[in-house]
Amino acid sequence: MAEELHPNRRANFSSGALAGPANGLTKPPASLASKTGASKKLVIKNFKDRPKLEDRYTEETWLKLEEAVGAIQSSTSIKYNLEELYQAVENLCTYKVSPKLYRQLRQVCEDHVKAQIHQFREYLLLVANHPFVTKSCDCFCDLTPQSIPVFDRNILYSVYREEIDFNFNKLPQCNSDFCGHSYRDTGLELFRTHIISDRAVQTRTVDGILEQIERERNGEAIDRSLLRNLLSMLSDLQVYKDSFEQKFLMDTNRLYAAEGQRLMQEREVPEYLHHVARRLEEENDRVITYLDQSTQKPLITTVEKQLLGEHLTAILQKGKDVFEAFYKKDLAKRLLVGKSASVDAEKSMLSKLKHECGAAFTSKLEGMFKDMELSKDVMIQFKQYMQNQSDPGNIELTVNILTMGYWPSYTPMEVHLPSEMVKLQEVFKTFYLGKHSGRKLQWQPTLGHAVLKAEFKEGKKELQVSLFQTLVLLMFNEGEEFTMQEIRSATGIEDGELRRTLQSLACGKARVLNKIPRGKDVEDGDRFCFNADFKHKLFRIKINQIQMKETVQYSCSSIRSHFGPHLGV
Repeated sequence: MAEELHPNRRANFSSGALAGPANGLTKPPASLASKTGASKKLVIKNFKDRPKLEDRYTEETWLKLEEAVGAIQSSTSIKYNLEELYQAVENLCTYKVSPKLYRQLRQVCEDHVKAQIHQFREYLLLVANHPFVTKSCDCFCDLTPQSIPVFDRNILYSVYREEIDFNFNKLPQCNSDFCGHSYRDTGLELFRTHIISDRAVQTRTVDGILEQIERERNGEAIDRSLLRNLLSMLSDLQVYKDSFEQKFLMDTNRLYAAEGQRLMQEREVPEYLHHVARRLEEENDRVITYLDQSTQKPLITTVEKQLLGEHLTAILQKGKDVFEAFYKKDLAKRLLVGKSASVDAEKSMLSKLKHECGAAFTSKLEGMFKDMELSKDVMIQFKQYMQNQSDPGNIELTVNILTMGYWPSYTPMEVHLPSEMVKLQEVFKTFYLGKHSGRKLQWQPTLGHAVLKAEFKEGKKELQVSLFQTLVLLMFNEGEEFTMQEIRSATGIEDGELRRTLQSLACGKARVLNKIPRGKDVEDGDRFCFNADFKHKLFRIKINQIQMKETVQYSCSSIRSHFGPHLGV
C-alpha cells in the first residue's frame, strides 16, 4: 500500500467491499436464446480485471480492527460483528496486505505491553509482595492469548498465517505447528521482553512467590492456585529455572539448615525423624500442586541433606537402635508402596549410613533392596509361567518376596479374599515352591493394594485403593446395600481397621460409598451403599487408607483386572 492508514477515520463493512464482477460467468444475449431451435448456452470467460478493493477499505478495516484489539486489552466488549471483521481481514490477506497488518497488530500489542511496565514500576512502590504477585498474574492472563481465544482464532490467525507464509515461502520446510501458535508466541515474547525481563519486576514477583511458600512452610494457609498460575507463567516465559528455582533452592537450603540445627537440640530422635518425614511429604506435595516436576529431585535432595545428612552422626549417637527401627520401617513403606523419590537417593543415604555405622548396621537395609530386585526377576518368570496356563484368569498380580529377617515385623492379619484371588495365590504358590522347594510362604495383605475399574453414571474410573478397601468395594458387585456387621463378617477385617476403611470410602473427599445415616464417624448400626452418582475430575483416583499399616514377609503388592457389574480388581 502506498498510503498511510489514518487513525481517526471510522468505516462500515458491507458485502460489496470488493468492486467488480461477482464471478466469471456471463449469459448470452436474450435475443440469441429466444431464436427458434437455438439451445441455451452458458459461456465461461476469464476475469477481465481482478476485483479491486473499494477506496479507503484497507484504512477503514484497520481502524475497526485496532479498536477491537483495544477493547480486548481494556477488557470491554467488542462492538463489531466478529464474522464481518474476519471476512474483512480475509479480504485484505487475499490482497497481500497481511505484512503491514501484522506489523500494525504487533505494534498495538507492544505499545499496550510497554504501557503496563510503567504501571508495574508505580505499583512496586505502593504495595507489598502478595498484591504485587497477584497483579503480575492478572497482567499475564490479560496479555496472553488465552484471554482472547475467539478473536485470535477467527481474525488474528488469518493475519499471522499469511505473514508466516510471506516470510517462510522460500524455505524448503516449515514447522506446521508454528502457524497455530504464532500469536501465542508473540504474546509471550512481548511479555518476557518488556515486563518480566525488567529486573525490578522479576525480582519483586519471585520474592512474592518465595514469601508465599515460606508462609505455607510456617503453617499458614495461602492461595495455591495463584502460585500454580505464577510458576506456570515463569515456565511459559522460559525463566523458571534462572529466575525462580535457584533462589527457591537457596531459600530451602537456608530454612532447613537452621531448622535442623534448632530441632536437633530440642527434640528426641524419634520425634525429630517423624518431623523429617512430614517435611519430605510436604515438599513432595508442593511439587505435585504448584512446582515444576523438574524441581522435585534437587528439592528433596536439599531437604534430606540439611535435615538428615548434616545430622547423621548426631542422630546415630543419640540412638542407633531407635534410628534403625524408624528408618527400616519408613524405608519399607517407601519401597513397597513406591513412594521413594529416587532409588539412587535411597542408596546414597544407605552408603552414608554404612560409612558412619559400619556394614553390620546396614546389612538388613541392603537386604531389603536386594529383595525388591529379586522380586522383579521372579515376576518376569511368573508372567511367562501364566502365559502357558490353560486358564490364565483376568487378574494381573504383582508380588514382592520379602525375607523375614530383613524387614520390620508386623502382626499378621487374616482376611477373606474373593475366590478369584485365592485361586491366583495358589497358582503363584505352586509356581514359586516349584522353583524353591523347602521354603514357606506367608501372605501378608496389610500393605496390599489394587487398581479397581469402576463404572459410575459419569463414566468409567480407576480407583487406586488398599486391599482392605478392595474387599469392601467388591461386595457391592453382589448387593446394593450392606450393614457394617455384614461387611465385617464377609471380609474378616479387624474391627478398628474396618472402621477406618469404611470412613475413607464413605466420609472422605472421594466418597464412592454412601453412609446411612450421614456423618464423619462409623457406628455399629450404619449401612452402606454404592454411590453411582460419584464424580471426580480425574480418571484415576487414589483413595487414601486412614492409618494404613505396613506389610511383612510376603506382600501382595499389586493386583489389577476387571470383573463384576460395578467394580473390578
